[in-house]
Amino acid sequence: MGGNIRIGALISGGGTNLQAIIDACEDGRINGDMVFVGSDHPNVKGLERANKHHIPSFVVEYGPFVQSYRNNPDQFPLPDDFAYSEIVANQHLFHSDAIEERVRAFFYTRAAAEKKLLSKINSFAPVNLLVLAGFMRNLTPYFIDRFNTDPNNPRIMNIHPAILPSFPGVDGYGDTFRYGCKAGGCTVHFIDYGEDSGPIIGQRTFPILETDTLEDVKRKGLEQEWLLYPECIQNFAKGLIKTVKTTHRLANGEVYQRTVVKTAQER
Repeated sequence: MGGNIRIGALISGGGTNLQAIIDACEDGRINGDMVFVGSDHPNVKGLERANKHHIPSFVVEYGPFVQSYRNNPDQFPLPDDFAYSEIVANQHLFHSDAIEERVRAFFYTRAAAEKKLLSKINSFAPVNLLVLAGFMRNLTPYFIDRFNTDPNNPRIMNIHPAILPSFPGVDGYGDTFRYGCKAGGCTVHFIDYGEDSGPIIGQRTFPILETDTLEDVKRKGLEQEWLLYPECIQNFAKGLIKTVKTTHRLANGEVYQRTVVKTAQER
């Protein structure tokens, strides 16, 4: 890519990874400019960080959409381009035996919130890359398909506090520690229709000592996150990242597809 890319960020809390990315943009380690910071919660530390660096910010709260649906689900306003059956067919967040009403409530309210989120983001267009920096909401196919206009070139990154595919979910470091792992780590990946299941871009690891506490593990992990995330974003900014679909055949004849991310030095 030529010049600086335009980066947007979504957060839910303190925004330490956001700060690492902002710092890397400002000191030249990332060929990019942070053009907005969005949050699903008001008054969080991450929004203060954005304000300190004169980065525009906005808030889209999900709670009011959930409450509105609970109050009157039959009259809940949905986006005109929302296709429930298509969303459910594509998603990998719920199992097929999940309670239908729970699934419907989730995707109805998420689509309404995501419609507003997309409207806010589009006001900063063009946005080359969206980074999730502690954004504690799973994005649905409704959002992903409207931001990732080219499915072969994903543009939404996330950082997860574990060595994926182990320990997806909200407490990666806690799960790693409780399982008794001798090493922990973090993963940057592209978002797909599941939870922490998208193609892996980069990973960093650290040793877990017998004397380490959970707080030690979290501290070590964050130190690696602040290095890994800017590095992966810079590779994207320099056009070094490419997603490749490969086909594999098992010994029993079963065929499966795998999507991998390669950088230029790997090709």
